[in-house]
Amino acid sequence: MAHALSAKKTDVQSRISAEEWAIRVDLAAAYRLVDHYQWTDLIFTHLSARVPGPEHHFLINPYGLMFDEVTASNLVKIDLEGNIVLSSGYEVNPAGFCIHSAIHMAREDAQAVMHLHTDDGVAVSAMAQGLLPITQTAMIIQDEVAYHEYEGVALDLGERARLVRDIGDKKLMMLRNHGTLAVGATVSDCFLMLYTFERACSMQVRAMASGQLYEPSAASLETSRRQGKQLMAAGMLDRLAWPALLRMLDRKDASFRQ
Repeated sequence: MAHALSAKKTDVQSRISAEEWAIRVDLAAAYRLVDHYQWTDLIFTHLSARVPGPEHHFLINPYGLMFDEVTASNLVKIDLEGNIVLSSGYEVNPAGFCIHSAIHMAREDAQAVMHLHTDDGVAVSAMAQGLLPITQTAMIIQDEVAYHEYEGVALDLGERARLVRDIGDKKLMMLRNHGTLAVGATVSDCFLMLYTFERACSMQVRAMASGQLYEPSAASLETSRRQGKQLMAAGMLDRLAWPALLRMLDRKDASFRQ
């Protein structure tokens, strides 16, 4: 596989700004982390990031590669209409373009958008109650979760307006009967929000298997809501956890930086 990837390698780094290259490295790292945590759905689902500049271009994964094959160079740069503006030799998935472009178009703060189809995320998306504030992890993000009804495979560009309407100004969205989605001001911020969301879903699935749930008090829910806002505003998790995650990836396989 290393030979196949090297055959596709381009001189991308010499053709872009240092700022874009740094974002490419972070986004490729996020793809490797999704693979590390076994959140992949073969070649499906997408993580995207906006490229600096006025053109409203963004980066998305090369369609057909597994997430552990994604590198900074082979990410594809496209515009808001799905046109490839800097090719890495690969195509992109129209369904991924539809969801991600909707959020990028509407939210200036959505520098990164990440969407998954994990077992636990999809399971919670199919529960009538949605995400329940029954764990500390769920409680700290309880005010950031929006919901969007399932409309079929996301190929209809008309759905973009409804996606935007439903997410509003929140950072997380449960795509009903479909999966999870996170937005962030940076790739690292977005990934940490997604990580927290996915963990909350996994904890809920396990807790509900018991048949009985212990519900926290109203006072603890309010305290956790306030603490969650403070943690997210301070960016503490982002600053501390992301460098540690990059070090882990470097020890495991640093080829995402290529």
